[in-house]
Amino acid sequence: MKKTAIWIYPFAIMGVFLMLTSSCKKDDNKNKPILTTTIVSNITQTTASCGGNITSDGGVAITARGVCWSTSETPTIADNKTIDSTGTGSFSSNITGLIANTTYYVCAYAVNSAGTGYGSTISFTTLQGIGETVTDIDGNVYHTMKIGNQFWMIENLKVTHYRNGDAIQNVKDDAAWEDLSIGAYCDYENNVSNSLTYGRLYNWSAVSDGRSICPSGWHVPTNEEWNILTNLLGGDEVAAGKLKEAGTAHWLSPNEGATNETGFTALPGGSRETDGSFSYLGLSGDWWSSTLFMPEVAWERYLDYSSPGVYTHGNAIRCGFSVRCVKD
Repeated sequence: MKKTAIWIYPFAIMGVFLMLTSSCKKDDNKNKPILTTTIVSNITQTTASCGGNITSDGGVAITARGVCWSTSETPTIADNKTIDSTGTGSFSSNITGLIANTTYYVCAYAVNSAGTGYGSTISFTTLQGIGETVTDIDGNVYHTMKIGNQFWMIENLKVTHYRNGDAIQNVKDDAAWEDLSIGAYCDYENNVSNSLTYGRLYNWSAVSDGRSICPSGWHVPTNEEWNILTNLLGGDEVAAGKLKEAGTAHWLSPNEGATNETGFTALPGGSRETDGSFSYLGLSGDWWSSTLFMPEVAWERYLDYSSPGVYTHGNAIRCGFSVRCVKD
């Protein structure tokens, strides 16, 4: 086991971006195909996935099928569409070329010689694009992203000073780290180049210090703010996949479930244990919350290369973990 921790699994039902509305245009011609539209998934700023299930070809062969979409409430094949083979049964489609933070209406369609049949219409909203940049007291620049009603930095914190200019102690020695009772940071394996990619690791005393390690107008998220984020993304069992950077440039294969469809771009920055040792770079990442669970133990979030899930741990405040800031 990676470390002694308290595990909880809050669940939520995904439903923020999807809403069932009225059917697409209909026709009384009984020879047209009969079909349904499947739920929209994998929503990003510019793409989404959808599909359909053709239950009847109307007695005439299906010559084209796919999904069509528009910003109007009644999309037809005269609007944007995919073409996904022929025949009855289930199919899926990839929708591309969308605009960020825009509501679209989509439905499945199927064509035979009698005409075009449509499934029901589903609305969805693409994710917000990258927003403003924020600069910390050291001059490090962070990009931000709106996810739901929250604004998050999409890079891990790198700062070496509190907001008022006071230095955060850089502790390299293992024994010194183990005995710390004040705020401190380190580079993974004391290698500054690691922090250029993954950000720095901080103990919880630095996170909770009243001088603040986040730039003005931003703060370390509470445990509840982390819950809001993961619940929005469908619950802890699937949320990590939507938060992790896709691919294996930084995460160890298989980087299970990773799509980064939120743009959060979580990276596996590893951690520093209470004895000062470093572990798990490339395998996992831990992010502090500002919420204390019990004396000497605070809540944090853990993402792993082998799972699409987010894990909620209570961990020793002397551990060194990554930090993301959220807007006030």
